[in-house]
Amino acid sequence: MEGKKYILTAEGLKKYEDELYYLKNERYKEITQAIKEARAQGDLSENAEYQAAKEEQRQVDARIEELEEMLTNVEVVDESEDNSVVRIGSMVRIKDLEFDEELNYQIVGGSEANTDENMISNESPLGQALIGSVEGDIVNVQAPIGEIRYQVLEIGKRERN
Repeated sequence: MEGKKYILTAEGLKKYEDELYYLKNERYKEITQAIKEARAQGDLSENAEYQAAKEEQRQVDARIEELEEMLTNVEVVDESEDNSVVRIGSMVRIKDLEFDEELNYQIVGGSEANTDENMISNESPLGQALIGSVEGDIVNVQAPIGEIRYQVLEIGKRERN
């Protein structure tokens, strides 16, 4: 059975690969050491440090498994394609036509979405509406408060650091 495909930008792929490396090669050693030190204190049934370290170990194991699943089923988007159409990886400047407000977003796969960094999922209502649009297009997005209209002002690529 093939798992879910995770769509990532090259930047997102590197972030998740770095996190997996850190968890497997650094964090896991720290947790193992904490468990070893807690065991040395004696009675494990009432040892809070041991219980906390074992719980953290379970959480890290789960995250490692999640990352390995994601990286096994990843599709990295080609961000070198032309900027004339909004696609995953595009930076988009849009205007909320009701409030006359400009907004900037990067369209990313669902696992990379982070609204604090203006990275919206291609699966979100706004992301879905923007995919395939071109500069000048007006897109309508159904929101709980009703329909919101946006105009696509500019399509670009994310600047690499």
